[in-house]
Amino acid sequence: MSFLCGKVAIITGGGRAEPLEDGSAGSIGYGIALAYAKEGANLVLTGRNVQKLNDAKEELESLYGIKVLAVAADINEHCDGEAVAKSVVEQTVAEFGRIDVLINNAQASASGVRLCDHTTEQFNLAMYSGLYAAFYYMKACYPYLKETKGTVINFASGAGLFGNFGQCAYAAAKEGIRGLSRVAATEWGPDGINVNVVCPLAWTSQLEKWKKYNPEAFAANVKMPPMGHFGHSENEIGRACVQLASPDFKFMSGETLTLEGGLGQRP
Repeated sequence: MSFLCGKVAIITGGGRAEPLEDGSAGSIGYGIALAYAKEGANLVLTGRNVQKLNDAKEELESLYGIKVLAVAADINEHCDGEAVAKSVVEQTVAEFGRIDVLINNAQASASGVRLCDHTTEQFNLAMYSGLYAAFYYMKACYPYLKETKGTVINFASGAGLFGNFGQCAYAAAKEGIRGLSRVAATEWGPDGINVNVVCPLAWTSQLEKWKKYNPEAFAANVKMPPMGHFGHSENEIGRACVQLASPDFKFMSGETLTLEGGLGQRP
């Protein structure tokens, strides 16, 4: 029996994205969902696109015999984000009675825009969908994670670690998430809650399309990792997230795990 059988994971941005040309998961969120489903976890998937959520629910339930709760949820500057996160958590508890894992994966941003050209609206897009969303979901999930001695996995990025050109809002949001995660690890460690950050470089359907239709821009902005391949959304990033939720093997709470083409490092 898989060790996540009967456990419940919330994955933000977990809808079924368009697959890659080889048929594998086309997004990090869905790659994680696949990895968790194969370990027997029941899932709560959130996102803005209802069709993608329903497609994920249908496929995962039929293939792996788990239960999936698909909840349309979009945290942005024009809504009460805290109420949105609270509603998702309330629906989760009503459906499953518990929360074992929270994965804050969803993020929107305006990439390729220089700092001096960034608008407040573009900056807010990244902050609300990323940093504020992580904050709201973590607060709402805390009492349930305390009960289950659960796990929080937040997603940051090399954009913040290395200062990627044209990604000021995205980098700022991701660095904020790293700081938030470290504080949560300090405060929640005594409650048995493990908090970690993953900084992935994954091959997604968006990158695949970018390389196909704009190869020059792709070559100028996307660099091959030292391992010689980009991270696989399910087999590398998804499996790392599974491992972080394992009762037998956890990175020290508060550490950052970077995944570049299958290479895991803790800087």
